[in-house]
Amino acid sequence: MDVLACPCGLGDDYDSCCGRLHAGAQALTAESLMRARYSAFAVGDAGYLLRTWHPSRRPQKLTLDPALRWTRLAVLETEGGGMFDTTGTVRFRAVYNKEGQRGVLAETSRFIRQDGRWSYLCPVD
Repeated sequence: MDVLACPCGLGDDYDSCCGRLHAGAQALTAESLMRARYSAFAVGDAGYLLRTWHPSRRPQKLTLDPALRWTRLAVLETEGGGMFDTTGTVRFRAVYNKEGQRGVLAETSRFIRQDGRWSYLCPVD
């Protein structure tokens, strides 16, 4: 049986890395949630993305583009978002391919922790 590498790039296998978060474990930091959300895009887990979106900004539904293949994540900077923080930002660059064309998504994401759970709030303007 082949072990699937985690799309987030930390080098662990998917099940012991982001897969455990997708299965219900809590992210301990804003960065770990951001990595798990990237991995959810990569494996097509729209349910996880919706569950980890802050309720004030969560869309009613989310349809992922099956033509997008996410290929690499680079976390460039984090501010706050630690185990004892209630807010944090993560700046990242995610590379994808769509119909043979390479694309890059660059964003600084804002996260908030309430009742011990991190959630994605919005991009930083």
